[in-house]
Amino acid sequence: MRIAEILRNKGAAVTTVEPQTSVRALLTVLAERNIGAVVVSPDGATITGIVSERDVVRRLDEHGAALLDRPVTDIMTAQVRTCGPRDHVDSLRAVMTEHRIRHMPVLEQNRLVGIVSIGDVVKSAITELAAEREQLVDYLQGNY
Repeated sequence: MRIAEILRNKGAAVTTVEPQTSVRALLTVLAERNIGAVVVSPDGATITGIVSERDVVRRLDEHGAALLDRPVTDIMTAQVRTCGPRDHVDSLRAVMTEHRIRHMPVLEQNRLVGIVSIGDVVKSAITELAAEREQLVDYLQGNY
């Protein structure tokens, strides 16, 4: 399975915030959308960074409540790993596991076209296993 298929099933919408967005406003976006991370982008197409709930929690411990009024650029990950729609889910799963990444933006021709979470990757693996199981059962029962 390729990343494009995951995006077809879940949709390609990506929540972004502008670099000057405050951490407080970021928390509102995360809560309203019920998501764990957003892409930091000045235009919704290019990537400046990515920021997650974990980033907020870790920096709050270091800086206290004053962090809430600082821009997301102070806490975001600037070196963002990305993937493309034609990449295989298996290779993405390995990268996400090895590097402990929960969200990976999808780029096509250097433009943001989606985001994939580790939950999306696990769901696709479960779907593939269920389909394989069904095919094996049909084969064994002579329904092929």
